[in-house]
Amino acid sequence: MNKIEILESAKEIEAEITEIRRYLHQNAEVGFELENTVKFVKNKLNEMGVDCKRCGRAGLRAEIGHAGEKTVLLRADMDALPISENSGEEFASNGGTMHACGHDMHTAMLIGAAKILKTHEAELGGKVVFMFEPAEELLAGARDMIEAGILDPKPAAAMMLHVMTGIPLETGSVVVSSGGVSAPAADYFEITVKGKGCHGSTPNAGVDPITAAANIITGLHNIKSMELSMSERAALTIGKVSAGNSANVIPDTATLAGTMRAFDEDTRTFMKKRICEMVELVAKALRAEAKVEFISGCPSLLNDDKLSESVYGYARELFGDDKAFTSDELMAKSDRESQTSGSEDFAYISREVPSIMVALAAGKREDGYVYPLHHPSVRFDEDALVNGSALFAYTAIRFLEK
Repeated sequence: MNKIEILESAKEIEAEITEIRRYLHQNAEVGFELENTVKFVKNKLNEMGVDCKRCGRAGLRAEIGHAGEKTVLLRADMDALPISENSGEEFASNGGTMHACGHDMHTAMLIGAAKILKTHEAELGGKVVFMFEPAEELLAGARDMIEAGILDPKPAAAMMLHVMTGIPLETGSVVVSSGGVSAPAADYFEITVKGKGCHGSTPNAGVDPITAAANIITGLHNIKSMELSMSERAALTIGKVSAGNSANVIPDTATLAGTMRAFDEDTRTFMKKRICEMVELVAKALRAEAKVEFISGCPSLLNDDKLSESVYGYARELFGDDKAFTSDELMAKSDRESQTSGSEDFAYISREVPSIMVALAAGKREDGYVYPLHHPSVRFDEDALVNGSALFAYTAIRFLEK
C-alpha cells in the first residue's frame, strides 16, 4: 500500500473521523472515569472488525495484523480536563469537562488509522498494537497500562502524536522530535503546613500556617532562580493555595499544590530534594510543621535516534518537505512559539521501547486559532485529522514492511 493510497483512504473517512472527534469532544470525561468514552471507542473498533479488549483500569488494547518479526505500538490518549469550555464550538462540552489538550483529536485519528490498516491487514509485515490510554493528564494512565501488560510482548517501536494549535505552521504539518529528550519529567506535589489556630487579634497565641506557606512559596521559587544554572531547563509552579475560612481567624493548616518539571533526571532529583528541605526548614523557622507528598509524575520522554530519522522520512514521503520538520530544525530557527515544555506520560513507554513523539499542527494563530492548549477557549482545526490518521497508518506500514 503506497503513500497515495494511504492519503486517499484517510480522505475517504474524513467525515467519519470528524464525527467521532466531535462526539468525543461533546462527551468529554476525565482521568480514569471514562466509562462512556471506553464503550464508544471499543464499539467503533469492533464495528470495523478490530479485536479490542480492556487493558488496566480504563484503557483499551486493540490489535491488527499477525505475528511476525516486528510489532509496532501506536498510542492515543482519551481523557479530558476538568475545565468549563468557552470555545464557542457548536459541539462544545457543557459538563464542566473539556478536551482542551486535543485528546479527542488523537483518539479519532488513531481510530481512523485502525480503519485504514484493517482494510489492508493482509499486507502488514507484522502486528500493530493500538493503545488507547486514560488518565494521561494525571500522568498515571501509561504506567497503569504497562502494569496491565500493554507492552507484552514488547513491541519493536512505539509512536505517539500530539496536536498543537496557535503555532506558525500550516495545519497538517508534522514536527518529528529529534533524538533525545523532547518532553520534561514532571512531578505533582502537595504541601501540608500545620500551625496552631487562634483568634486574629492574638496571633502570638498561635502559629500562622498561612504566613509559613507564603514564605515557603517564596523559598521554592528561589530554587529555580538561584540554585539552577541557566542551562538547566526546569519549571516550578504553585497552582493552588488553600487556607482558612474567616478573615479574623488564624487556621490550623494551609495546603499548597504544585508541579515541577525538568528535562534532566539529575536536575529532577536535585529539585525534589531541595523542595523537601525548603518546605521543612522554612516551616520550622516560623514555628510550624510541613511535609511534602509527591502525588504523581513521569520521567522525561526519550526519542530514539533511528526511529526519529525513519519517521521524519515517512512524513516527508507523505506530505512533502514543506510540511515535515524535525524539532531541531525548528529550534534552530528560534521559533519559540512552536516549542513546548509540557510533560507527557508516554515517557514511561519511551523508557521501555524505542519511541517517537510527533507533533501535528492543528491551527495557525493567523487563522484564528489563538489560544494555547489547556485554555477554556482553545479550538483545533479539524483539517488536521486526515494527516494524523494517514501518518499513524503509513508509519506502521513502513515500519513493518516485509
